[in-house]
Amino acid sequence: MARKQRCGWAEAPLLDAYHDTEWGVPVRDDRKLFEHIVLDGAQAGLSWLTILKKRDAYRKAFDDFVIERVARYTPARVERLLANPGIVRNRLKIESAVKNARATLAVQEEFGSLDVYLWGFVEGRPIHNSWRSWKEVPATSKESDAMSKDLKRRGFSFVGSTICYAFMQAAGLVNDHAVSCFRHKEVKRVRLR
Repeated sequence: MARKQRCGWAEAPLLDAYHDTEWGVPVRDDRKLFEHIVLDGAQAGLSWLTILKKRDAYRKAFDDFVIERVARYTPARVERLLANPGIVRNRLKIESAVKNARATLAVQEEFGSLDVYLWGFVEGRPIHNSWRSWKEVPATSKESDAMSKDLKRRGFSFVGSTICYAFMQAAGLVNDHAVSCFRHKEVKRVRLR
């Protein structure tokens, strides 16, 4: 059986599975979008493989990313999270998750959903790029610059343009699978709900 052609960064079994089933698939659920924001922020300075290995522990530690619950976390809860070896024990990143949950509630109040707000940066439709190689993929875009600036204005943290672009790739706002990758066409055909 022929080996599937993947993007060059999917070079470990856990990364392959993530690449083949999740990366680039449009996400429209607020809880899942919030999870992406938290995990992409946690990745800052680390590899995505490190975060993927910890994802189940993050889901347990952060109440499955139920936004209203995370927004109510107290300083005592943050201290307990800092002692959790299953997640990245960085105070600023943990406090950021709580801060971002509270900012998300304000966004939901204003826009009706996090989905509507975030997808507004790409006019409600994924951007499908046509990179020949994953090495051509940029670290930022004008859309991630705008998203980062507005998220920061609304009180979010760990949302620099590079993190926002990684979020956009992961949550399917951008299809950055290389055209030689078997997922490029599959993701392009995904219908938005």
